[in-house]
Amino acid sequence: MKKKIGVYICHCGGNISDYVDVERVRKSVEGDEGVFLAKTTMFACADSNQKQMVEDIKDQGLDGVVVASCSPKLHLLTFRAVTERGGLNKYNYVHANIREQVSWAHSDDKEGATEKAIKIVKAAVAKVRHAESLDPIEVKSTKAVAVIGAGVAGMRAAIELAEAGSDVYLIEREFFVGGRVSQWDDLTLTEESGKELVTRLYDSVMGQKNVTLFTGAEVVENSGSVGNFELKVKVTPRHFKLQCNGNELQKAIDVCPVEVPDEFNFNITTRKAIFHNFPSEYPQLPAIDIKNCTRCGECEKVCSAVDFSQKTEYLNLKVGSILLATGFDPYEPPKGEFGYGEIDNVVTFPQFKRIIHYCDDKLIYRGKEIKNIAYIYCVGSRQVDGPNKYCSRYCCTSNIHAAITVKKKYKGIHNFHFNRGIRTYGKAEVWYDESSRLGDIYLQSFEHDPPVFEKQGDKTIVKIKDVLTSDRELEVAADLVVLVTGMVPRKDNSIGNLLKIPRGRDNFFNEIHMKLRPVETVIDGVTIAGASQGPKNISESMNSALSAATKSFSLINSGELQLEPTVAKVNEETCEWCGKCDEACPYSAFEKIKVNEKFIAKVNAAVCKGCGMCLPVCPTNALQLIGLSDEDVESMIDALIPNY
Repeated sequence: MKKKIGVYICHCGGNISDYVDVERVRKSVEGDEGVFLAKTTMFACADSNQKQMVEDIKDQGLDGVVVASCSPKLHLLTFRAVTERGGLNKYNYVHANIREQVSWAHSDDKEGATEKAIKIVKAAVAKVRHAESLDPIEVKSTKAVAVIGAGVAGMRAAIELAEAGSDVYLIEREFFVGGRVSQWDDLTLTEESGKELVTRLYDSVMGQKNVTLFTGAEVVENSGSVGNFELKVKVTPRHFKLQCNGNELQKAIDVCPVEVPDEFNFNITTRKAIFHNFPSEYPQLPAIDIKNCTRCGECEKVCSAVDFSQKTEYLNLKVGSILLATGFDPYEPPKGEFGYGEIDNVVTFPQFKRIIHYCDDKLIYRGKEIKNIAYIYCVGSRQVDGPNKYCSRYCCTSNIHAAITVKKKYKGIHNFHFNRGIRTYGKAEVWYDESSRLGDIYLQSFEHDPPVFEKQGDKTIVKIKDVLTSDRELEVAADLVVLVTGMVPRKDNSIGNLLKIPRGRDNFFNEIHMKLRPVETVIDGVTIAGASQGPKNISESMNSALSAATKSFSLINSGELQLEPTVAKVNEETCEWCGKCDEACPYSAFEKIKVNEKFIAKVNAAVCKGCGMCLPVCPTNALQLIGLSDEDVESMIDALIPNY
């Protein structure tokens, strides 16, 4: 039991003291058992107060510390470091949140907020009274990182990790790298095309000796934990040998009888079962779509590089950290949404970009020259009744840039932008200005009153009640309607399910804290980057990739990791394996072992997060949390409800 506890109550510059009587809180706890000193401070996290706390711990011989301030997400580690500088074990520190949980939540009730703050601080004192000096769990770490996804974010992260000195396994499910960026021509905010950017990153990746690239590969099994993940990777063969003559390849493509919709072009064109999307696509080696291949043998007759003897391989990789950069899918409207799939001249924005790519002197679609284009914004984003409430952020900018490109490339184009408020943020505002100067027409409606469609001959009539002209009903006879679609999470989330990565309300991968821990997940050792965690443009994806690479490297660089010791502990005498703890654990931290002729549960301390989900389901009470035992919890309950 602690006998000399120091309690510090923070004003937080008024964030707390404006709604909580901090002096009354101090007086209420200064007489509690074990409390040796109790102080208030304007800013507990200030350097001056940290120095004072260190002096108090040393001079007064404090054996426990409580700081009542903001969220532990902000400053738990700060004050643990303070206690260590004072010579005290950092697990003899307890953090009490009286800002987010009290002053901000009860700003309309100062009396109630003060009473709640008193109880929370008393509970923290009760907990620290029983606190034990703990040592972090130490595990060895493999100095290698698996980067899942070889789009621009994944390649940028791989380059950064390799240059820092880590071995990198870059794993791409498709046969070619580049992700969505490889499908775009001119990029919005740079002078490069998507293909040029992909080429530059690919060349840099291949120039790194410690990067191993796997294409046509995906992770199918995962075991281990931070520092020592073991991945089983399935590698699908391309059915082509490394030596491939260009002339022979074209002959093989020409004789192939199979034609399927080309997903690279969003199904507006077809391709053969042997394919290579464009000359600068990497790796340069083509691939055979074995699912659609009929094995007719015609390609083998004209191309010696075809090799149907190649088999699926399985590789076992050991890494210290995993970085997910699996990207996004463009939203595909269901049949009938704004006429998609029902009216033949309604296309999505990604399809429109590929149509531009294939048209030279005239903009042609389905054999008809296009002059009047209607763009419908926020399709799949900012949905009133649908699940995607978020703004995809890149769509306005990308579409306006494409509209400018079309107007400059082809003669007689008229652009009509049906929107709910244009969001070209930052430097992209210049595109909106240029579009307006070129004569583009912007028509705006409210969320609950979107444009309506009517097919008349070979044209589509788009009608809108325009906010900018006092709700006048205006209509445009459009040759082509472009649905400006947003970003959605990947449909195939097998890797997320395999690694148990949580998703946010928008269904993208969820970080721990968007400001304080923006690329970390609750699964230790797994970081996320790029559009896998939410809509981002290319520069934002690159920045998050660098951040994720830095965090992943910091985990493995020293070769040893220190993990939190607050994990579940099994009482071997009372445990009789029933499996309920394993069923309740969201992190698969339990395994069944045999000890002294009986089966019991064993905790993998490197995997356990100390969430406590297993404790209430144990029928023999054989589980405790280190640092948060039944005694700790009961003492806190006594402090919160003294008369219960």
